[in-house]
Amino acid sequence: MGKAALTVAFLLGSMHAGAQTGPTFNVVGANVQKQANGVLTLMSFAAVPDLASSSLSISGTGTDNPNLLLWQLGGGFTLSKSVPLYLEGSIGYNRYDPVFIASNGSEERRLPTKWNTFVGTVGVGWDFPLTDSRELVFRPIFNASIGRVASDLSVAKFVVEQKTDRDIAFLDDGAMNAYGLGGSVMLDWESHRDDNDIDLELRYTNIYLRSFGTDSGIYAASAAQTASLYARWRAPTGIRALDRPVRYVLELSHSRYFGNQAGALGFNYLTTFGTGLELDTSAHDVFVTRIRAVVRYVFGNNVSGVSFGLAASF
Repeated sequence: MGKAALTVAFLLGSMHAGAQTGPTFNVVGANVQKQANGVLTLMSFAAVPDLASSSLSISGTGTDNPNLLLWQLGGGFTLSKSVPLYLEGSIGYNRYDPVFIASNGSEERRLPTKWNTFVGTVGVGWDFPLTDSRELVFRPIFNASIGRVASDLSVAKFVVEQKTDRDIAFLDDGAMNAYGLGGSVMLDWESHRDDNDIDLELRYTNIYLRSFGTDSGIYAASAAQTASLYARWRAPTGIRALDRPVRYVLELSHSRYFGNQAGALGFNYLTTFGTGLELDTSAHDVFVTRIRAVVRYVFGNNVSGVSFGLAASF
């Protein structure tokens, strides 16, 4: 992971404890404002609807880099061709486990911290057809996000037993709320011919995140800017199940990160290749009409791995 990733996990909060006598412990290299902005940068990866970073785990075992987990679940749909209102929503979760060093000039102690981020994003848009068949549409979207970051109290015992500076207090029982406003523009092409489907999406999202309701008086801001390309091909395998053809699925996605996101986790882009199977349940009276299982290979600057995803159509 890049060096910038180490600046992400310093959150805001307040703590009241009886100070002990003796030299004051300080966090080595702390920069509260920089860390606060970094927190929102990390949150932005969960706030922007993005397949490439929807399931990402980076392990720092055996290194000085912290562990990082990103997870996102979301979807979107257009009501109908006669009422082309587009609605989307996603929920995301991040977990970041850095270790800080505190020193009083003669002694150093490690401060293991664990921070959890929860964020939800909604979007409302409208489809403007660019072809007579309405297969190609231009879709502007208004997006809004709300999120919260909170700690696991990993350093509570250390804090109450030592005389500490204000920065260490931020690490203990810290929390920060944030909201985001912005929008997206998308070109969406959906071609359905017999049992063969092609979906192609080109999207740019810009959501401005800002903290609110912090007790410390320090406010943070970050811009989430992501450009992404998504392509999917579905065709019959020749096998039938539930009175419908079983289809194979091929996927490709590429996401490029700009602004505060660029390089924050050690990479500027992520690319995924995926393959899987789709089961059509529309012949039966069930809640979902299609279920897909896809295995994806993910790679980017300094990162690579494999993920497994499940998706459903309603």
